[in-house]
Amino acid sequence: MRYPVKLKQTDEGYAVWCPYLPGCWSQGETEAEALENIKDVIESYLEYMKELNSNSEFHNS
Repeated sequence: MRYPVKLKQTDEGYAVWCPYLPGCWSQGETEAEALENIKDVIESYLEYMKELNSNSEFHNS
């Protein structure tokens, strides 16, 4: 699955984040580095969410 990201040039390089995944952001000295970093972050985020959901018990209210 592909997720759109936002990229912004900063004084330190580039900031990048995924608006559809809260808290999913990264940075890099170059645009290419920032985009590569966000790929790793998105993958880690999705793995964590999968693990979190598989360990949760669902309760009916």
